Amino acid sequence: MKNYDVLVIGAGPGGSSAARFAAKSGLRTLMIEKRGDIGVPVRCGEGISGELLKEASITPNPNWISAEVEGARIYGPAERKAIHLSSDNAGSEVGFVIERDKFDKELASMAVSEGADVWIRSPAVDTIMEGGRVAGAMVRHNGSVEEVRAKIVIAADGFESEFGRWAGLKSVILARNDIISALEYRMAGVAIDRQFMDFYLGSSAPSGYIWVFPKGEKEANIGIGVPVSRLRSRGDLRERLDSWIQRHPALSAGRAIHIISGGISVSRLPDKIAMPGMLLVGDAARLSDPLTGGGIASACISGKMAAGTSVVASEEGDFSAGSMRRYEENVRERFGGDHHRNWLIKERIAGLSDSAIDSIVESLSDLDPGKPSAETLVNAVRARYPEAMRELDRMM
Repeated sequence: MKNYDVLVIGAGPGGSSAARFAAKSGLRTLMIEKRGDIGVPVRCGEGISGELLKEASITPNPNWISAEVEGARIYGPAERKAIHLSSDNAGSEVGFVIERDKFDKELASMAVSEGADVWIRSPAVDTIMEGGRVAGAMVRHNGSVEEVRAKIVIAADGFESEFGRWAGLKSVILARNDIISALEYRMAGVAIDRQFMDFYLGSSAPSGYIWVFPKGEKEANIGIGVPVSRLRSRGDLRERLDSWIQRHPALSAGRAIHIISGGISVSRLPDKIAMPGMLLVGDAARLSDPLTGGGIASACISGKMAAGTSVVASEEGDFSAGSMRRYEENVRERFGGDHHRNWLIKERIAGLSDSAIDSIVESLSDLDPGKPSAETLVNAVRARYPEAMRELDRMM
């Protein structure tokens, strides 16, 4: 039997951040990862805000940065004009385009440098419960199942999160429009503007979007995300993305050198992301942005917050529901307002017609990219394209 102060399930950005800050504070910490290679497979658009990296106490490293961009451009279906946003105002995905496998490995290395133990190819197979409190996990490690006890378990096991469900926290997403199915090509030989991350709205990706993120000289991540509820067939995503790329000669001249796919939660926050002895972070807590699907920054920040809660709980010797609720309250204070707003926007814009989207984009295309506000955006649309605003008002 192994005994730790903190057991972290999953070595993604959220897990490594939690392990890093827990160990840095002097807590005996173990992080386990079910796969044999941290950061692989990559299932991510690989964009992250520079400001949010600062909040997560991560210093940008050229080793894992593919591109640094000025901002984002958002195109309507006709692609006549674009809304320009500076990187400071474009959301959690805009600023740097990274190499996720290298990024994840560096975060894990930082956790080790602070004193955390790491087991790879070591999945949790069951919870250990004591008096209604999570007290550790059964872990398959080196060919046998070991009992690992911990004062606090931090579940950072991603979109497919099982550990929280095993312990009794409901994490199943019931609404099919709250799950995005995504497909992405890393393409070489493409001609792109390396200063911007581009987003394309409209019926080519109904209720979702297509993205083009620069990865360096003549390389880009080009992907599509669409709610499961809007897919026509099993091959629908690929057909849509291939068709869209073919309409853009600067992109269709390139070739895919890597393909990834996966699911993303774009749901509201769950009712509970903590229970006695356990905290959920990152995608396991459904913290990915409902509007963009971005989740790297929220995983890192929530991991850091979970470590902070673990430190206080350990100092007080209190791992009850009340003690764990501090984390939940901190997460809701930090993310809850923006998360709920973006979920509502995601729900409302899903039914907008292509013509309405084009009208809105064109009405906002000449605004100052560094000073957008909700009031500015709404007033601009209402003044210039009242018919588009009427359609949006009816949906709201």
